[in-house]
Amino acid sequence: MGLVPVALDLIGIFVFALSGALLGVRIQFDIVGVIVLGAVTGLGGGIMRDVLIGDTPPASFTDWRYLAVPVVAALVAFRFHPKLARIERYVDWFDAMGLGLFCVLGTVKALFFGLDPIPAALMGVLTAIGGGVLRDLLANRMPVVLRQDVYAIPALAGATVVVLTWEAGVFREWVLVPAAALCIALRFLAMHRRWSAPRASDLRRD
Repeated sequence: MGLVPVALDLIGIFVFALSGALLGVRIQFDIVGVIVLGAVTGLGGGIMRDVLIGDTPPASFTDWRYLAVPVVAALVAFRFHPKLARIERYVDWFDAMGLGLFCVLGTVKALFFGLDPIPAALMGVLTAIGGGVLRDLLANRMPVVLRQDVYAIPALAGATVVVLTWEAGVFREWVLVPAAALCIALRFLAMHRRWSAPRASDLRRD
């Protein structure tokens, strides 16, 4: 996929792992728990995607950088968390940035492996939300994607930009940046304005 996507992939792993590790610090995991939570958050979605599209063994098991980056992120969170003023905010911010990077990278990798646009977009969403779901389950809390929060929709929006440009024949690596930015912006807006997905109980009864 080229140097730029790999670099973005590692950045996405770092920020997602940082969000997981910060959550581990906040709920008072020990250093092993913080590293595990960071690694699962950073790598979980990508591993699930790679297994489903047939890219095995996943890059996380064949490239030392994919294992080193989440460990470094977790150690940074563990060591320097006292200097972070409002740790809860940073968890959400880093999670949003990881969401944006992973949704576009997962989508473009699925496209390179020959998937059609809709399955490729779904693989992008899985890449973006998979690690967060595993993180929340390990932290014994309801996964964000299953709550009212608008979470998967921003990831789908970013993935859609990638597949549309791919199908139009105008895809270039720089497209990943605005596509990820769209996802991140939507997630930030959802958090700031407290947007929520509808529930069945919100529907009016006839």
